[in-house]
This record gives sequence, C-alpha cells and structure tokens, in this order.
Amino acid sequence: MVRLVLISLMLISISACSLISKPDLNITTAEVNPISEVMRGLQAQPGPKFPIPVAVYSFRDQTGQYKPQANVSSFSTAVTQGATSMLMQTLLDSKWFTPVEREGLQNLLTERKISSKKSGTKGDEVPVLSTARLLLEGGVISYETNTSTGGSGVEYYGIGASEMYREDLVTIYLRAVDVHTGKVMMSVSTSKRVLSQEMRAGLFRYTSLNRLAEAEIGFTTNEPVQFCVLQAIELAVAELIDKGIKQGYWNPTQVAQPAEKAQELSQS
Repeated sequence: MVRLVLISLMLISISACSLISKPDLNITTAEVNPISEVMRGLQAQPGPKFPIPVAVYSFRDQTGQYKPQANVSSFSTAVTQGATSMLMQTLLDSKWFTPVEREGLQNLLTERKISSKKSGTKGDEVPVLSTARLLLEGGVISYETNTSTGGSGVEYYGIGASEMYREDLVTIYLRAVDVHTGKVMMSVSTSKRVLSQEMRAGLFRYTSLNRLAEAEIGFTTNEPVQFCVLQAIELAVAELIDKGIKQGYWNPTQVAQPAEKAQELSQS
C-alpha cells in the first residue's frame, strides 16, 4: 500500500512539473558586428584617390584541424570556412581596395551568359568584367591548441573555488601578387590568441551521518574563433597597406595610377 502511494505521488509530481511555466529564454536580437579598433584607425587615415581593384579567389582554412572533443568523433572544423567572405568585407571597409568577384566566378559567368542571351541585340551586350591589378592569396595556416594553460584554486572542509584558463593561437598569411608580372610584392603574417576561461565554486559536506549537502556554481567564457580570425585578417590588411606605403608601391595621393591602368585594361 505504501509503495502504491509513493508511486502515485511521484506521478503527480512529474505531471505537476509540466504545468509549471518555464522561464523565458534569454534571446537577444541580431546586431551588426561592431567596428574594431584596427579598422577604425584604418578608416581614419587618408585614403587613396581611387581604390585599387583586387581579386581574391580563395582564402581558406589550410589547417585541416577539427574541434577537439573528448571521446567523441567530431567533423566540425576548428576554424571558420568563411575566411574569404571576411577578407572581402575587410577590403571593402578599408576604402583602399575594390574587390572583384572571383570566388563565385562560375555563377557570375552563368548569369552573364543568361543576360546576353536575353538581350539578343548587339547594342545591349553585357560589358566586359572588371580586371584586377592585384591578386591576394593566403589563408589560415595554423591553429594551435593549448599553447598556454593554467589555473588556481583553493578548498577547505568541502568548500572550494577554482579558476582555469586555456589559450589557443590562430595564424594567417596574406600576400599581394602583381597580376601583370606575377611578382609577389608583399607578404604579411598575423596571429591572434583565443582565450577560454572557466570559474567555479562549490560546497560538498556531510551535515550528519546520512545527510549530504552539495552545491555548485560556475560559468565559462569562450572567445569566438571566427571573431579572432576576423581580427587577424583586419590587422593583416592594415599591415599590407602600411607596408605598401613604406615600400613605395602606393601612397594616399598617388595610388590612382594602378586603378587607372585597370580601367584602361577593362576598356581595351
């Protein structure tokens, strides 16, 4: 009889749990990524008279690493696969370059072919594609995990607190190639550390022979890898611009020449 009563109470408690209103999830609205200090400083500098047309065919993950997970096979890559899109956005925001579409070149050519067939007449021919003066190559070449680990903690009589951290390192290379000669004009490399942190505190104590009190609280903070890759790309673009100015390839007042040559090539 007692057993039936206990089972009935358990069923009632389980059904009552479904009637309790659950707290609302902490859902935030989408927002535009803020401008970094590197990009803000680059935009504050005097820009070129005409942006330099550049082409980026691929700026991909060359590490081949997957996310480390204990005792589980994971096919999720450790580094974002959208580095090309990040580089294109950075080039546009810098106001120094005009990227031409090359990653989706086949889609672009297909659409142009459809447009040319639709027009039919010679007067409505699709204009030629814009040419690039520079070709940007490179990619994410390294992602090192656990480059630095550590922590601290204290515990006394079942009451304790601890803190642990881990640092990873992501590295990218970016080089500028002259389209006319094939000469590698410049090459830069940047790195960004990825920080992960965990803090916790807990209580574990026997209050009597058959009674145990246990409590635990904590949180973790993981720096998003894609934002670290974006910051490394922005720094690489800024360094590429500064290096080009120092080596005399361009400057804010005379950089119009490569753009004008590209326009002549597109018209010829």
